[in-house]
Amino acid sequence: MTYHPKSDFIAIMMERGFLADCTDYQGLDDALVNGTQTAYIGYDATAQSLHVGHLLNIMMLRWLQKTGHRPITLMGGGTTKVGDPSFRSDERPLLGPEQIDANIAGMQKVFAKYLSYGDGASDALMLNNAEWLDELNYLDFLRDIGRHFSVNRMLSFESVKSRLDREQSLSFLEFNYMILQAYDFLELNRRYGCTLQMGGSDQWGNIVNGIDLTRRVLDNEIYGLTSPLLTTSDGRKMGKSQGGAIWLNDEMLSSYEFWQFWRNTTDADVGRFLKLYTEIPVDECDRLGALQGSEINEGKVILANAVTSLLHGPEAAQAAEATAREVFEKGGIGDDLPTLTLSSAELGDGMSIVQMIVKSGLAKTGKEAKRLIAENGAKIDDQPLTDAGLMIDAKALSAPIKLSAGKKRHALVQLQG
Repeated sequence: MTYHPKSDFIAIMMERGFLADCTDYQGLDDALVNGTQTAYIGYDATAQSLHVGHLLNIMMLRWLQKTGHRPITLMGGGTTKVGDPSFRSDERPLLGPEQIDANIAGMQKVFAKYLSYGDGASDALMLNNAEWLDELNYLDFLRDIGRHFSVNRMLSFESVKSRLDREQSLSFLEFNYMILQAYDFLELNRRYGCTLQMGGSDQWGNIVNGIDLTRRVLDNEIYGLTSPLLTTSDGRKMGKSQGGAIWLNDEMLSSYEFWQFWRNTTDADVGRFLKLYTEIPVDECDRLGALQGSEINEGKVILANAVTSLLHGPEAAQAAEATAREVFEKGGIGDDLPTLTLSSAELGDGMSIVQMIVKSGLAKTGKEAKRLIAENGAKIDDQPLTDAGLMIDAKALSAPIKLSAGKKRHALVQLQG
């Protein structure tokens, strides 16, 4: 698409690779040039932390604010009670109010690292859709809002169609989700003058619903913009690693492990990830992404430092890089490695090395740990670990032990002092 934007925000979105589609490029671009616009992204509170898969859209909100506009982070306190059925093969487990509130509190800590909240024209707002969804009267809602939705059209949306084509059950509860999400956009436009909803390209149908509803009820012109659904160059879903999700809360994933995730980026993804996940100028991102051979590692370290600095602060990034250099270049232990501290009671007369690998987070199950050892992927203090029956006692833990899974994942095990 050859569109030449006038607004800084659309220009950055296009130049850095954030844009998949937009409902009206010209209309949105003109609105952004003519004054401060308010835009939102919704986040259902299904976990205690956001993960790397959310980071692309958080960066979109950050750029929106940096170009003089107002972002809204909309927490789905209401919609989480229903569960988004989009592209899922089964119904989401339903969470209680206490769990939803705890999850929202955990997610809010991350947003505060990227966005500036307050009362100014471009200060971000943190809202919760339970504010209006919890108060709805069912009959009034059906009459005032439900009449604008065609079931024929709702059945044609890919997220619903794919579920029905596979003859997998779609509950009426979930079917309502797209109406509730559309209603969010209507309420945000009515209450806060919000003119733009952003989200991943899997949300296109839901976003268009909200635009249609708002035009019908309020006769207001609003817009939708989507980002590409990212996969790594080797086809994996962005944000997943061997150890599971890459969480953004440091209580759930250490800053060192977060840094290491980015340092391990595939060569082919370095330039693209620098543009999406850092604020480094595009020309420099292209230069670093084009490096060949071992030189590309310079780009990976810059990427890891920049992304970690945004989330955990520059000191955490520097500490992670220093630990990595010590571990990989000097074969040392490093102060910042994930550490498992065992009490004497836990250790007892001794603990199997398989159990220790699982407890340290280097494998999810004993079976996985045994396979790691059998395939020569495990090391203890940088020496090959070949005996899956090895027992570690207090004497062996008189000094910390370094466990390794492959070349890039390490943990320390120590005895409580």
